[in-house]
Amino acid sequence: MLRVLRIFMKVGDRVRVTESVLVYHHPQHKQTAFDAQGLEGEVVAILHDWQGRPISANLPVLVQFEGRFKAHFRESEVTVIGD
Repeated sequence: MLRVLRIFMKVGDRVRVTESVLVYHHPQHKQTAFDAQGLEGEVVAILHDWQGRPISANLPVLVQFEGRFKAHFRESEVTVIGD
């Protein structure tokens, strides 16, 4: 059964990571755990289909931070912030 996502954010929104999320691919902390909580970035994609077919991605929100750092998050891990 395909789960329906209720995503209230859209591509281009500024967001802040509100929960503790460990990532291992941060450019300045390679191969060590880095907590992304508090980082701010821009939503660049919300994954809900792949090649025209619906998908249920575990981490559907793709966020671009400063530089070349991108990471995927759950909707509950980020919140939209004002400009």
